[in-house]
Formats: sequence, C-alpha cells, structure tokens
Amino acid sequence: SSPHLVQVRERIRINGQPISKDLFNKYFWLVYNRLEETKDPVHASMPAYFRFLTIMAFHVFLQEKVDLAVVEVGIGGAYDCTNIIRTPVVCGVSSLGIDHTSILGDTLEKIAWQKGGIFKPGVPAFTVAQPERPLEVLRERAQELKCPLYLCPELDEFEEGCGALELGLAGAHQRSNAALALQLARTWLQLRGCQGLGELKEVPGSTELMGRPVPLAPVFRPTDAMIQGLQDTEWLGRTQVLSHGPVTWYLDGAHTTSSIQACVRWFRQAALRQDKLHDGSEVRVLLFNATGDRDTAALLKLLLPCHFDYAVFCPNFTEVSVANNADQQNFNVTLENALTRCLENQRTWTRLLEEKAGQDPWLPAPLRVGGLLQPAPSRGSLLLVPPAPRPLNSPALVFPCLAQALRWVAQGRDPHLAVPAASGAHPHPAASSGAVLLREAATVRVLVTGSLHLVGGALRLLDPALSQ
Repeated sequence: SSPHLVQVRERIRINGQPISKDLFNKYFWLVYNRLEETKDPVHASMPAYFRFLTIMAFHVFLQEKVDLAVVEVGIGGAYDCTNIIRTPVVCGVSSLGIDHTSILGDTLEKIAWQKGGIFKPGVPAFTVAQPERPLEVLRERAQELKCPLYLCPELDEFEEGCGALELGLAGAHQRSNAALALQLARTWLQLRGCQGLGELKEVPGSTELMGRPVPLAPVFRPTDAMIQGLQDTEWLGRTQVLSHGPVTWYLDGAHTTSSIQACVRWFRQAALRQDKLHDGSEVRVLLFNATGDRDTAALLKLLLPCHFDYAVFCPNFTEVSVANNADQQNFNVTLENALTRCLENQRTWTRLLEEKAGQDPWLPAPLRVGGLLQPAPSRGSLLLVPPAPRPLNSPALVFPCLAQALRWVAQGRDPHLAVPAASGAHPHPAASSGAVLLREAATVRVLVTGSLHLVGGALRLLDPALSQ
C-alpha cells in the first residue's frame, strides 16, 4: 500500500506487520544490484521510487512465499505499475473521488475508466455504490475486458442474523469499504474451498452486460473471523484519535473533496457532539496542508463548518532540516515552494472567513492577515506576522515545519510531544498569537488533515514509537 506514513517499510507488510529492517535491507540491495547489473547500457536509468518499491514488493512476496498478496494500486490503475498481474484472484474498486486530475483526468468518468483498467478476463471484480455515469463506465470497461463485475450490497444487509457489525475504523464511509472487503475475502475463501459463503450467480455472456445494471453480489453470513477482522482493523492516519491530556489530536489523511466531506462528518461526530462553548474552555485548531494539483480552496471551504478558532498551515516536513529523516523527505519539493503554497492557503482561509462572517453569527469580525514572512535568524524559524490592530490573535498562521506547528498548538501541554531544551521555542511575536487561549483552555481539539504525508509527519512526532 502507499504512501507510507512514518517509515517506508510500512508499504510492504507480511501478516499485517511492516517487514523488518534487516529484511528490507536485504531485499532492497538484492533488487537494486540486480537492476543495476542488467539495465540498458544506452538508456541507463533505474526505476523511479514507486516503481522500484513495487518491483521490490513483488520480489519480497515471492521469496517469502506468501499465500495471498493484497496489492493497492498507486495512481489510477490502467497504467499503474502495479497493473502487471495477469490473473489476480479478484479485483475491487472502492468509492471514486476526484484526485490526481493531471494524470487521470478531471471527471469521475475519466477516473472510472482508469480504475477499470485493473479488470482482467474472467476474474471477478467488485465495486461499491457509485454515481450513475461512472458506474456505467466501469460496466463498459468490464464488458470490454470480459470481466464479471458485481455491485456490493450495503453492509446493513450482512447484519441480518448476525447482529450489528462493529468496525475498527470510524466514519460512515468505512462501511462501504467493509462491504467491499467482505466480498474480496469471500472470493478468496471460496477459491480455497470454504463452504457457506454465498455463491455467485452466473452472469450472462459479456455482450449482455451492456445496458443492464451491474448485478448485485450475494449477501452471505460473515464468518466469525470476518466479524472479528472488521472489528479489529486498525489503519493509522485514517479517522485516528490520539488523546494526549488536554490536547486531543484527530488525524485523517483525507485529500479529496469526497474524503474531506467524510472527514468533516467524522470529526463533527467524534469531537463536536455538542455546540461550541463561548467561554474559551474549548479551542479548536485546524492543521492543514495539501500537495500536488489539488484545489485547496475547495477543500478548505468544506472545513469551515467545524468552526475552528485557528488554522495552522505548514509543509509536510517534520523539521526544517530533514537530514536524518530520509523516509519523510520529498526530493521533488523545495521548502520555498512548500511555504509559498502554505501562504496561499493562509490567504484563502482568511478570505473564506471574511466571506463567512457576514452570514454566520458565530464568527467574530473578520481579522485581516496580510502579514509578512519574517525570519528569526537566532533559531531559524519562520512565522507569518499578522499586522495591527490585533497582532496577538491571528486566526491563521504559517510555520516552516510540523515540529514548530505542533509545539505551538500544544503550548507544552502534550506530554507526548518533545519540547526543545532551549527556552522560548517561538521567539517571534506571532508565536504568541492564541498562546494564552491554548494554554488555558480545558480542551484543545486539533484536526490534522489534507495530506497523508502531513498526517504521517505528525504521527512521527506525536508517537515516536512508530519510528522504531
């Protein structure tokens, strides 16, 4: 699966656990040296990062003789380098969203075409409820590739006779993922000769699929192991809650319109059960960054209803210097470019607040933040300085790295977050913005979202054990 959150080894797991450092080291150099020795001397180039790790993952699975490999595509499907498996056991397409538009296209129909590229002749495929037109595209692709495609029934239908199915992952959208997982697991188990799992009905010849709705897959009674599996599923960085004393961190790697909407529903349910109190006892903070060609203004607009007191923007770098953290270094993006993006996000958020202020009695009078980015040479920190008249309470701030952003949000109140030995971690005036409120609030709720890489960097700092 990709991307990784904290360590690259997370991408290649056996029995649910990332492969060991020794195993990773062994197979990395074995594959690297083999490719180096056999590459074309004229067009001498090694595979790119993702492609190399995909080749390595396949090699690991073959050498370690796994019974079953679950392979998540990187981007799209049709032209993804994972799409070299000629006869997989089964294929699945989860809920479609607009993402990677420069590669996959800017409509759900174009994206559905790409996703349907993983279908294979005679190999059953499953998808979940999709908008009508993208579902038609998936059906057409299935017909073209002679693949029997089925629609997963809702998870509710599996609960008859076995009671409510509890999910280890929060959020209503995970129910559709769980329904898909049940069908994929059933297909594999049926292939292994397991009985009582609901037989698939024969579908008429592929030519008759055109113009028909996608047939429903059968509902079956989940096995005890399936029920336990759904309940015990953990997936870091997705609807994850870390309670650290008075500071509660809500982490979700949502980065598309549909996933941000799901994130907001989850956050409001998990954190905002009652209306916000106005006595300052609860402070809400948004920590946000987005990468690639994503429409950040559209994503930020969806986050407005959560009524954040502060929005903090920073790049996905854990520290300004990433010399000792190659797993989380993006060599394609400079700090300068990343900070420029953060400043744009800050201006967008401020504009959205100003537009909202006229319609929403909850919001205070708009605060203009057209400040200057000024370095503090003594500690190498960068902070956006809001101008007068209220220089100490800006609703939007920019920090150059995650470590500084998290320390500002926590104000020394998160026992898990390492505080630098030097006193006065934020010498710049803007660092005092909101500091009193954050220090005195009974509860600080922080939503970290917009990028899986941002969430991964935050996890690395908030739970250092993950780096071991």
